[in-house]
Amino acid sequence: MRVVTSRDELGRGSGGRRGVVMTMGALHEGHASLIRAARERDDEVTVTIFVNPMQFGAGEDLDRYPRTLQADLELCENLGVDTVYTPAVADVYRRPPLVTINPGVLGTELEGAARPGHFEGMLTVVFKLLQLTRPHDAFFGEKDYQQLTLIRSMAMDLDLDVDIVGVQTAREADGLARSSRNVYLSTEQRAQAAAIPRALQAAAHETDADTIAAVAAEHLAGLDVDYAVVRSSQMGPVQPGEGRLLVAARVGSTRLLDNCAVEVRSV
Repeated sequence: MRVVTSRDELGRGSGGRRGVVMTMGALHEGHASLIRAARERDDEVTVTIFVNPMQFGAGEDLDRYPRTLQADLELCENLGVDTVYTPAVADVYRRPPLVTINPGVLGTELEGAARPGHFEGMLTVVFKLLQLTRPHDAFFGEKDYQQLTLIRSMAMDLDLDVDIVGVQTAREADGLARSSRNVYLSTEQRAQAAAIPRALQAAAHETDADTIAAVAAEHLAGLDVDYAVVRSSQMGPVQPGEGRLLVAARVGSTRLLDNCAVEVRSV
């Protein structure tokens, strides 16, 4: 496995099909599921480890975001990763960017409303890392469903020659979606957070859009809920057919996201 820190070392691969998994480090089983998906599909797999300052707003946890590079590299090597790109900020942003990716209206809603500028920073770094790694496939988890939808839209609207592959959310034994921020939870908070997957499971049995959201909110009553909403599978207004229930809630100071597919029969 090669570990490179500069764009000049990345190269262009050996000519086989290339996959990339973009991460901010603190790798866990959720990231491992993305890497396995890439390993099954592609001849060469690159993992990027870069804590992107552009997607953190004022007062967010950039400085305390967990950084576990040695453990991350060991996990990548055990999973058969070919190249790990771990650049400094100056290698990704050779100057403060004058041109960034506008996420459009969806980028101002839900997570975009809670974290202004987040999706602009996320899409900008994803676009840059796609340009630097030149993959055929890029793998992203469904846990951050709004993010995944925006990345797919960017690839379509800007005619990027890459297949954006969504991978099912990896979960802990109690159903909690795996996240690097789970390490912030105390034992008591972890038990409280388990209400989130229970809410999704209960709501997914319903078929009326308002009832789906109401059942989720009922199960989340003990948490500080930012939203529990139903959207279409493309994140537009809900309509009959395949939809998505999206939840964001704070447990202590930790903000957790989750979602699940729902079948909407009435709105």
